[in-house]
Amino acid sequence: METKWLEDFVSLAETHSFSRSAQLRHVTQPAFSRRIQALEAWAGVDLVDRSSYPTRLTPAGVTLHEQALEILGALQAARNMMRSHQAGAADTIEFALPHSLAFTFFPHWVMDLRRHFPALKSRLIALNVHDAVMLLTEGNCDLLLAYHHASQPLQLPAERYEMLSLGHESVAAYARADADGQPLFRLPAPPGRKVPYLAYAAGAYLGQMVEQIQKLSPEPLGLDPIYETDMAESLKAMAQEGHGVAFLPGSSVKKELKSRRLVRAAPAGQCELSMEMRIYRERPEFARHAKPGAQALWEFLRTAV
Repeated sequence: METKWLEDFVSLAETHSFSRSAQLRHVTQPAFSRRIQALEAWAGVDLVDRSSYPTRLTPAGVTLHEQALEILGALQAARNMMRSHQAGAADTIEFALPHSLAFTFFPHWVMDLRRHFPALKSRLIALNVHDAVMLLTEGNCDLLLAYHHASQPLQLPAERYEMLSLGHESVAAYARADADGQPLFRLPAPPGRKVPYLAYAAGAYLGQMVEQIQKLSPEPLGLDPIYETDMAESLKAMAQEGHGVAFLPGSSVKKELKSRRLVRAAPAGQCELSMEMRIYRERPEFARHAKPGAQALWEFLRTAV
């Protein structure tokens, strides 16, 4: 049994709606339903009366809801006690980021920040986008950095969370260069042929951006998935070895482009997409763990953008 199943169940008990809870929990409705079913399988009894609308709990569900609130509250209290033992935790700003931003954007960004905040203490928590968002909504980090595109917005209600833009990033297709400096693989693929594609795992945010690139392309790209991971750095390594084409954030390939270890697999302006880089926080009136350092940083960023 996973604690997120209990968190899903508590959300369902509060909203009485599978679709609304799925939105709040940042998962698809089918995935949310499967997690509730998994909890019911673990409990060995129906917890939700699916014959009624709005959704309501069975008597067993009501009992588990009461227990779930106690369990989750106890877990959070235990976590808070453990964190109280961490030296300097009160003045350490905790950032939740997707892996791709953690490897590329964050180190340079923090270096620039240190010119204005020389005593900046930070803790980086690198996750997939879904889990990074959950960390913020559960009050377990101070700030969230994430990509944004209109086709895949993060479901963070503006009345509770505020956002600042940190700039833009492009994701484009790259491949290893041959002896003449030309890409081993080109997009779009020639008619009737396929290009080996180093793909993001299902649900990865950058993978959804690649899907958008394919939709916007005037002709089929001819991608043939041969490898899959949710780590952009792994895709980059595979592309450098000549395994195929990878769609990567521009900031992650600066050194490789300069050394010609990677080159564009398509002409400039093709097979690429621009994303916004955003930073989010819980509004002060809702914040569960407001830190003066995080507040000062936010005010600096607000005036800088």
